[in-house]
Amino acid sequence: MALNRRSKNITEGVQRAPNRSMFYGLGYEAGDFQKPMVGIANAHSTITPCNAGLQTLADAAEEGLREAGANPQLFGTPTISDGMSMGTEGMKYSLVSREVIADCIETCVGGQWMDGVLVIGGCDKNMPGGMMGMLRANVPSIFVYGGTILPGRHDGKDLNIVSVFEAVGEHAAGRINDDDLLAIERSAIPGTGSCGGMYTANTMSSAFEALGLSLPYSSTMANVESEKRASAKESAAALVEAVRLDLKPRDIVTREALENAVAVVMATGGSTNAVLHFLAIAHAAGIEWSIDDFERMRQKVPVICDLKPSGKYLAIDLHRAGGIPQVMKILLDGGLLHGDCMTVTGKTIAETLADIPSQPSADQDVIRTLDNPLYEKGHLAILKGNLAEEGAVAKITGLKNPAITGPAKVFDDEQSALDSILAGGVVAGDVVVLRYLGPRGAPGMPEMLAPTSALIGKGLGESVGLITDGRFSGGTWGMVVGHVAPEAHAGGLIALVEDGDSVTIDAHTLTLQLNVDDAEIERRRAAWQKPAPRYTRGVLAKFAHNAASASRGGVLDLYED
Repeated sequence: MALNRRSKNITEGVQRAPNRSMFYGLGYEAGDFQKPMVGIANAHSTITPCNAGLQTLADAAEEGLREAGANPQLFGTPTISDGMSMGTEGMKYSLVSREVIADCIETCVGGQWMDGVLVIGGCDKNMPGGMMGMLRANVPSIFVYGGTILPGRHDGKDLNIVSVFEAVGEHAAGRINDDDLLAIERSAIPGTGSCGGMYTANTMSSAFEALGLSLPYSSTMANVESEKRASAKESAAALVEAVRLDLKPRDIVTREALENAVAVVMATGGSTNAVLHFLAIAHAAGIEWSIDDFERMRQKVPVICDLKPSGKYLAIDLHRAGGIPQVMKILLDGGLLHGDCMTVTGKTIAETLADIPSQPSADQDVIRTLDNPLYEKGHLAILKGNLAEEGAVAKITGLKNPAITGPAKVFDDEQSALDSILAGGVVAGDVVVLRYLGPRGAPGMPEMLAPTSALIGKGLGESVGLITDGRFSGGTWGMVVGHVAPEAHAGGLIALVEDGDSVTIDAHTLTLQLNVDDAEIERRRAAWQKPAPRYTRGVLAKFAHNAASASRGGVLDLYED
């Protein structure tokens, strides 16, 4: 193998001796300077079950790099547990952590002049943050997903983290008692791994496999299974070969590859967060991609996987039914994937899927065929109207009729909305408006899983609408619309809605509308005052000052004249 980037820099002349000395202090020998220096960005932590099982994967990757002739260089990235911070002030740090993770990877890879990087992540923001860091650094890279969690069990039913949030609503409605609520709380999370449905972590890992920067089948494996460790080691070997070929992320992540990734998001019924994150990933890759491209993809890609939150099955069930390669082969045969896109293994998508059967196994009903989809079109609809001139994201699976016009119930914070829902202050036909929760307003665009799950638990998921300039958990479903842009803090019309106003959500016509006459809107606009920043120091203040609109991915480095 040719000299790596660092070796070319540190082996030329005696003036580089101090640089080599630092490596000798780490146990390197002279021959090591001929080997590629490959980073392992390890998000292991004992903060959350999503990441508590990552160290064994990092160990396997380190072993794989050494066996493949590379020098592994380990460094850490932080994580925030969305499931633990949900409904608290800590949730405001979740989206912020995406940027911090990307910064960590870019900084370490660039500062240490690494030849490649293997990124290991588990919780939601590890995935987009890791991918953005890989694309910014643009050295040969591969993503290793920490793996999904196995289901918990109670009363003969599979459980996951969303089961707990929905149980709170069921308890408030008198549908379950105290003992059931406590049993569900204690049983939902049986060990390590990321939240088990097609929620944000599993959505993004699946999309990364389709994007070509993770190995086949790796995105739906369970963290606790031995195949996950074997896949991490195999990923390390694949990365060393990519270093040899000088195959970099921006060679792989093209506009066509983004279409492949979004096609898989639609086909699997993935999280609304995929919209926000792929806007940011496209920005990091330097690819033109807009919120309207998601609607374009939705119109042609059906939902063919019956997965939670609105379906029956978990990610591990998808894995056992054939995984993402089976889903991709069905899409490829239907002309819905670009088979000539390159992957990190050096093979194209079509070559990678060559031996996958065209039809899913008949002994499962997790994956369907294109002629028998769950929904004929994708589930992530982009709504526009006077309430969302830049766009908003609606998740419309699981609904008999994704349209409602009703009186607004307006809240400027999540807790007030949750309290009202649990106390019976929100009734069928209402449209809940949750605002000042956007990228700059909250700041950090927190997820509204608690109020949306409470609505489901109280049996109001079909009959109450909810709109917000914040985000939703991947576990959310119902008549919900998020990412409303412009956000309230920026003077978007959502800031001017008043209790009792008529609001229309209509996924049939892709409309989000405040039914108030223009003169009244202008009167309210003239009286509106922009709120003072909630934070004036530290990372939340920096995010609030720099964040782009949700319609642009909420990125921090969108510098325009």
